[in-house]
Amino acid sequence: MTKNLKILFNGIIKDNPVFVLLLGMCPTLATTSSGINGMSMGLATMFVLICSNIVISLLKNLIPDLVRIPAFIVVIATFVTIVEMIMNAYLPALADSLGIFIPLIVVNCIVLGRAEAFAAKNNVLSSLFDGLGIGLGFTLALTVLGLVREFLGTGKMFDFSIFPEDFGMTLFVLAPGAFIALGYLVAVFNKLQRKS
Repeated sequence: MTKNLKILFNGIIKDNPVFVLLLGMCPTLATTSSGINGMSMGLATMFVLICSNIVISLLKNLIPDLVRIPAFIVVIATFVTIVEMIMNAYLPALADSLGIFIPLIVVNCIVLGRAEAFAAKNNVLSSLFDGLGIGLGFTLALTVLGLVREFLGTGKMFDFSIFPEDFGMTLFVLAPGAFIALGYLVAVFNKLQRKS
């Protein structure tokens, strides 16, 4: 069990997809204009990661090498479709807010990379913990980035006012603010990691 816990914590801290590996930058920068959007995108991706890792780990010996990547994409696309249908049915405003970035989870390098690098080579339980760890790391990173941008841009956190919106810096809600906030958060994360 300690091996699986190590896999879990590696995904959150040591191999954090956003702050360490700098993967998945397109949804990271585009969907984090608020804490809710960042957290929702992270949770959707985490669901796809966990489910696809489990299925790919179960089917790894049945999939021929010649069609390995297309088979992985079909598995991933299945779970992305499930997420998209659930969001459209129960959270239409959130689905509209995240827009095209939900279907684009299919080609997210984090999901396909974990399928290829980990799930296709390990057992089901380890693959589950890998998907959970990487998913939590991605979700935490997107949520923190979204909260920082929302706070600096509008004076709110999860839509609760902290200070009047008139004092917010609109730059942080826009695309350039995403790059600036991400750069500082990566620097802080790396500094904290070096200390420990």
